[in-house]
Amino acid sequence: MKRFSTLFLAWTGLALVAALSSPLAVAQKASDPQHKLRLDFNRWHDYGELQQDMKTMAATWPEFLTYSSLGKSYDGRDITMVTINNPKTGPELEKPAMYIEANVHGNEIQGSEVSLYTIWYLMENYGKIEMITRLVDERVFYIIPTVNPDGRQYFMENSGSDSRTGHVPVDEDNDGLYDEDPANDLNGNGISDQIRKYVPGEGNYRLNQDDKRIMEPVPAGEKGDWILLGSEGIDDDGDGQIDEDGPGGYDPNRNWASDWQPNYIQGGSMDYPFQLPTARAINEFLTSHPNIAGVQSYHNNGGMILRGPGAEWQGTYPRQDIAVYDEMGKQGERMLPYYDYIIIWSGLYTVHGGFIDWTNDGLGILSFSNELWNGGQYFNSPKLQEQQKDPDSPIAGQAGSYYFDDYLQFGSEYSEWTEFDHPVYGKVEMGGWSKMRGRIPPRFMSEELSHRNMAFTLYQADQMPKMQIHKPVVEKVAEDVYRVRVDLENDRVAPTITQRAAENNVVDPDLLLVSGRNVEVISAGWVSSKFRPDATQLIDQHDLNRIMIRNGHPGRTTRTIEYLIRGSGEVNIAYESLKGGDVKTSASLK
Repeated sequence: MKRFSTLFLAWTGLALVAALSSPLAVAQKASDPQHKLRLDFNRWHDYGELQQDMKTMAATWPEFLTYSSLGKSYDGRDITMVTINNPKTGPELEKPAMYIEANVHGNEIQGSEVSLYTIWYLMENYGKIEMITRLVDERVFYIIPTVNPDGRQYFMENSGSDSRTGHVPVDEDNDGLYDEDPANDLNGNGISDQIRKYVPGEGNYRLNQDDKRIMEPVPAGEKGDWILLGSEGIDDDGDGQIDEDGPGGYDPNRNWASDWQPNYIQGGSMDYPFQLPTARAINEFLTSHPNIAGVQSYHNNGGMILRGPGAEWQGTYPRQDIAVYDEMGKQGERMLPYYDYIIIWSGLYTVHGGFIDWTNDGLGILSFSNELWNGGQYFNSPKLQEQQKDPDSPIAGQAGSYYFDDYLQFGSEYSEWTEFDHPVYGKVEMGGWSKMRGRIPPRFMSEELSHRNMAFTLYQADQMPKMQIHKPVVEKVAEDVYRVRVDLENDRVAPTITQRAAENNVVDPDLLLVSGRNVEVISAGWVSSKFRPDATQLIDQHDLNRIMIRNGHPGRTTRTIEYLIRGSGEVNIAYESLKGGDVKTSASLK
């Protein structure tokens, strides 16, 4: 019996080795690990689907994720957020936090998918990828996939016109009525089509000889056979204008307090800062979470990594802050092909009352806004970009858009020109690009866009300040007097307090605290160099047990504080920073 058992074990062992070395077993071992939760990132989510995915992720990873609402939109939709925090590594308000928002403008939808992808990727790879694990342990993330749920839902359900704004009523045409002339989808194809009308010898456009879909302006002094009449809508309010007063009619990114200007200077700004319910709700959240050290606000398009200021008259940022922004922005250019790091007013256009101006100037937060998607990515090759410059190339100029749609999207984004009996213009042709074309990437390119932009934002989160306090060095200098030196380190790019925040006095000072049952701080000062016998720079504050560091701790810097302490027993030293985190250490006086 014993011999049979031995033989059986040997046989099963050989069988197990053979099974594990079989092609099937090798394939299973080498295959990509299964996701805990499978979500789609090659499609666009309406408001309800966004909420469902957020709730599903919160239920899948309840240890880390919290789903909450910051408030209500004008139409009554929740402005929802997912908080990512590992409570085992500390309370959220004691850690530096990254705030991520998207879909400020209702028709700029892809940032919501980037936000969802960020939540999902952090959770799926926690415990698998060292850097992701460290980020979740060290940082907090506040992620709002859509701050304009009304505009997003309107865009998803309608033809795409009037979707940039939210839905707080605005009298855009000054006729005493509100939102009474929205876009009309007369032919019911889900697209706000363009209209062209045939007027032989009286027009200013002609058809391209190679592709009749393309309308070309005629040269000066010549006449064409076609005119363009705008979108397909009608004059709902009888004022002689078409589609001029749809839902809302303001700009959600012009209602913030930094450099806010009235509507006659900055269109879409509303009557006063924080008038919009979304702006009020978000600002209340930001001011109640001073641990937020980084902001990313996703917009589209153009392929840009934007920083402030939004207007030239605001001047330049302080030199120290520019150095931090430049290092991060230039790194972003490497991570995001076809994206340029740009100052808003000089590289794009003037913005008064913009969100990231407020977060930088009014709240002391390093802030970027990525403009997602660059048309150059349609032809993601230097060789093809050269071909686009050749007028005889099939992908030159406007032809490139049709080429890409024909051969890579199989014509799905374009509606052919079709005759239509318009109630205002009579016999016309209507057609053109869908609302998804141009500002929004093709669905099959969405996941790469999500991952690259997420990676840059996680890089920014990793470079937020992170204070460390090293073990004190204690030296007895008299009977009961000790010299105590402590190294304070921030090895990240960002300081705990930006220079602009210090100038504007918008961030509370960092604190250096000493405590103990039997200790008295006699003096304290900064050590110029640990390696040279230079004089210590004494700190002139009344309470040396609670030193305020008004300019914070610079990035990539170690500073040494030196105390003379009278007493005995244990002395506790803590560094508390709203944006750099709280750290502490202790030493024995003996």
